[in-house]
This record gives sequence, structure tokens and C-alpha cells, in this order.
Amino acid sequence: MTVNPTMPGTPKKNLMLFGGRAYPELTEQVAKHLNVSVTPQSAYDFANGEIFVRFEESVRGCDAFVIQSHCAPINQWLMEQLIMVDALKRASAKRITVIMPFYPYARQDKKHRGREPISARLVADLFKTAGADRLVAVDLHTAQIQGFFDGPVDHLWAMPLLAEHIRDKYAGQELTVVSPDAGRTKLAEKWADTLGGAPIAFIHKTRDPLRPNEVVANRVVGQVKDRLCVVIDDMIDTGGTITKAVEQLLAEGASDVVIAATHPVLSGPAVDRLRECGAREVVFTDTLPIPAEKRFDAMTVLPIAPLLARVIQEVFEDGSVTSLFDGNA
Repeated sequence: MTVNPTMPGTPKKNLMLFGGRAYPELTEQVAKHLNVSVTPQSAYDFANGEIFVRFEESVRGCDAFVIQSHCAPINQWLMEQLIMVDALKRASAKRITVIMPFYPYARQDKKHRGREPISARLVADLFKTAGADRLVAVDLHTAQIQGFFDGPVDHLWAMPLLAEHIRDKYAGQELTVVSPDAGRTKLAEKWADTLGGAPIAFIHKTRDPLRPNEVVANRVVGQVKDRLCVVIDDMIDTGGTITKAVEQLLAEGASDVVIAATHPVLSGPAVDRLRECGAREVVFTDTLPIPAEKRFDAMTVLPIAPLLARVIQEVFEDGSVTSLFDGNA
């Protein structure tokens, strides 16, 4: 058989990075780590709130990575990312990977009572219908959400990043890892292992299911007296649960309390509560934007862009994402 010398045997792979309008700074940081440029696009809202997106370069045959952080107004940014995925699919992108550092509606992952939605599943279905081939998210509220999407899901951990900061800054101190509720004790155990076998404790709390974001009662289970307590969680929204936990730990004799959480949702009174709760330090990653007016002296923000960039590189090169987390992702 004669091979035409002008026909390439294997088409060259082409990585293209796209970012929504919710948090362009994060997309730019990821692009810098990847040494690529963000694909230019036109995106604007019509007078009635409808969103329009058009990419300014050809995307045919590319390996597309679409980043959007789902901060408030969350429904607008969710819709924008869906529209971006649809535009890429209709423009013949070869593979579309959706990167959502904070998965929207993740707390609605099951029915607590009858006649309730499972909105986290709906979000996965929407992205599949729009044309997404793969999802990437950081610290899902529950791991079962991975099963909602009919395709590969890369569930990234921010724990190594947060734990390294805690270990370096508080080396030599007696630590206890504290889960803010009984449901996070498995995560607390992983934190404890990472921090060299520290003991764990948890806050036993009761809630009224009809009153969201409101804790009725707390008590501490575990060894916290005269120890530096590290309270861990995946997100802080209004801050009610975590700040009550800090107050309870200090009342039980903890020498100091540090809060470590991945997603700084920070709705309503959260910043005032965190500033005034008595915590020595509050550590976040920047999966969501934190405007200047929501920052305070005791807050530390760790960059998530290097991790996202490494994962994008592995996915693009058909490498192993799991290997980035010592096989534990």
C-alpha cells in the first residue's frame, strides 16, 4: 500500500483552555502553570439575562478544558459553563473536560425526605447532555457524586495541600484533628494519618431538618484538652457549624483552634463569624474567589491552580491522575 507522504499518520493533539467569567484569575493562573494562553471568547448577557458565548478561534479537534468556579450567583455561572460546553461540542471539539473546582448543588446528593430533588445528579446529567466527556472537581461534598456522571470523574483532594501547611506551621505541637460532625470522621482519619498519627475527635451535633444552616446542640467526643485542634471541612458557607465547633472546643480546654477547609463559600455572616470565633487561623484554598472585603488577618489562602494544572497535563497526556495523590485518589 502506498502512503501519501503529505498525510500525517497521527494527528497532533492540541490542548485548549477555556474560562468562564466567574473567576478569570484562577483560569489565568492555571494557564500560566501550563504555559498556554486562555482561548479568547465573547461572552455577555442579554437584557433579559440570557447568556451568549462565542469562541474567537477554531476549536475543531482540540482537547478542550473548560474552567468555571461556581460562586454566587451560582445559577448564572452554572448555565454559562453549560453553554460553553454546548458551543464546544457544536464546534467539533474532540474531547471536552469540565473543570469545576467547587461542584454546584453538591449538598443535594440524596433525598432526606419525600418529594425532594437530587440536584447534584441533575447537574451531572446537564453536563452530560451538553456534551461533557469528563468532569474534574476538588473535594466533593460526598464521594458518591462521582457515580452521578456517566463518564470519567477525577475527584481531586485538597487535603495534602492544606495538611502540608498545617504540618509545617505547627510542627512540634500536640495536634488533634476534629471533624465538625460524625459524617466527616473518615476524612478526619485521613488527615490524622497525614499529620503523623494525630488523635481525632468529632462534634456530635443535632439539627432541625426544617431549619437549614442552623445547629441545635453540640458536644465534643474525643481528646482536645490542652491540644491544638485542627477543625476540617470541605466547605464553609454561612460558618455557623464551624464557628460553634470552635467555641465548643475552646470551652472544652483546647489550647488553640485552627480551621482548614477547601471551599470558601462565605455566604452572609460567615466572615464576621470566622473573624470573631476565636480561631487562631482559618486556612482555605482558592477554589472560589475571595474578594478583599471578605479577607482578614487570620485568613490564609493556598493556591489550587498548580494542582489543577498538573491534573490537566495528566489528562491531556493520558497519564495517571491517581498517581498525584499517592494512589489514594
